Amino acid sequence: MQVVLVKFKEAGKKYYFSYEGLNIDLNDRVVVETARGLEIGVVHLFKEIKETDLTSELKPVLRIATSEDLEDDLYNQEAEEGIIEKTKQLVKQNQLDMKVLDAEYTLDRKRLLIYFSAEGRIDFRQLVRDLSEVYHTRIELRQIGPRDAAKMIGGIGPCGLILCCTSFIGEFETVSIKMAKNQNLALNPQKISGVCGKLLCCIRYEDEAYTELKKVLPDVHEYVNTEKGKAYVLDINILGQKIKVKYNDEETIEWLSQNAFERII
Repeated sequence: MQVVLVKFKEAGKKYYFSYEGLNIDLNDRVVVETARGLEIGVVHLFKEIKETDLTSELKPVLRIATSEDLEDDLYNQEAEEGIIEKTKQLVKQNQLDMKVLDAEYTLDRKRLLIYFSAEGRIDFRQLVRDLSEVYHTRIELRQIGPRDAAKMIGGIGPCGLILCCTSFIGEFETVSIKMAKNQNLALNPQKISGVCGKLLCCIRYEDEAYTELKKVLPDVHEYVNTEKGKAYVLDINILGQKIKVKYNDEETIEWLSQNAFERII
């Protein structure tokens, strides 16, 4: 069956929908029904899948967004800043230790989602009641982690570029210390952590290349055969495909390229 992949934010997660009977094109703005309610998304990709691959029933694309839909969406976006400020006031009034990050209406304004970050669990029941009295709709508060908070706020990474999570990463994948070790990175939290305080996402998507490059290199403390005889490996340069060795005379130390040594297996 033919399905369409719809995205709701520039670097957000994408979801599949059915669109039988609708004549839609790439980059069209469409109205869909999600678990949250009616939302406007952008057609990102068309794909052919097998019905047996589906884990749940696909929701359909309801229609191509009309001018009225787009006006409603613009109105909702313009209202968000005021909602955030009002929520911050109510948070202060209720003496809650939480940081309000963002607010989103569903297209029909039947639900208002407010995102926040906090160190621990927050009892926000009174806050929800206060917000309901102001906005007269269903209020949903969602606590998000530091990675999602950084993605929502945005910023500049240690490389000097806009955060990857803000610009293109749709879904976060696991990043481990083992990956940092695999790339011979200094295990200094300040150097391998992003603005969110978690391990840099780029460690994840560079790990496969480092793993492949390391296959032809010996490990540190191994021995290799060279034209000058047996040598002890002191260090490796993975990207340069070189190793630093010490010979038996204990004085001669040099860097060798990949074709200048042979691993002892």
